[in-house]
Amino acid sequence: MTKELFNKHITKFINISSEECENIISFFTLKKFAKKTILLHAGEVCRFEAFVIKGCLKTYFIDKNGFEVILTFATENWWVSDIASFQQEKPSQMWIETIEDCEMLMINQADKERLLSTYPVLEKMFRLLVQRHLVTYQERLFGNIALTAKERYEVFLHKYPALPQRIPQHLIASYLGVSPEFLSRLRNKKKNP
Repeated sequence: MTKELFNKHITKFINISSEECENIISFFTLKKFAKKTILLHAGEVCRFEAFVIKGCLKTYFIDKNGFEVILTFATENWWVSDIASFQQEKPSQMWIETIEDCEMLMINQADKERLLSTYPVLEKMFRLLVQRHLVTYQERLFGNIALTAKERYEVFLHKYPALPQRIPQHLIASYLGVSPEFLSRLRNKKKNP
């Protein structure tokens, strides 16, 4: 299952043989984490990039009032990391934590460099992944500035239709920048227009 999922993911971006996929996956380490495991604390240097095989994670920061502000969710077929911290080896400003039990293929900086030296074609895949990540953050930024809470919730449901059944309502509220009570009212209005 793991190899097939990863191979399918890679071949969405580049054309490579199944033998090359086998070799590429050998640069990664399969790790399993229990629900509520913190993989990165703010202030630490992020030492991994991870491809999510199974489960759901959140990236977040703690605001000046001590509240958790969700930046992103990562589920199956998504990557999770603090790219700036990982690439520049500087302390992260965010946290990465599992919401569900997770299985991930993880790679550190040295192994990633060896991987890219061995398979330069993967530069294209990682460039496209960074572009996709940037688009996600840009849409999120524009949405937070330009859309009402109701519109942000509708965009969230459209982009992540299965997520509301998997994660607690207070995490969705944090992601949307609203209180759990306000989100509850939005959900009720959507059910009973």
